[in-house]
Amino acid sequence: MRVPSLLALAATAALLLPVAANAGNFPPGKEAGYMAQCTQVASGQGVDAATAEKHCDCGAQAIKKNFTDAEIADLDSKDGVDAKLQKAQTVVKQACAPKG
Repeated sequence: MRVPSLLALAATAALLLPVAANAGNFPPGKEAGYMAQCTQVASGQGVDAATAEKHCDCGAQAIKKNFTDAEIADLDSKDGVDAKLQKAQTVVKQACAPKG
């Protein structure tokens, strides 16, 4: 009875490996820039500072969870809006939308 439990645990861990492998981080110093820009934009739209900070932190976490290091670095490219940036906006919107 113990062996099937271990096999189930091992199978679950193996399925989660691709998810963990996809997780990324912002390049050094870029997450702070993201947070500053995000909170500035939110404040400009009339969102209070605490709500803006919470939403922007949620967005940063959603980006780190769904993009690799290279994809995150590419989001800051100066070549205009591309598919990855649009995907990032969709991911953040879905992950951080107010529950209501």
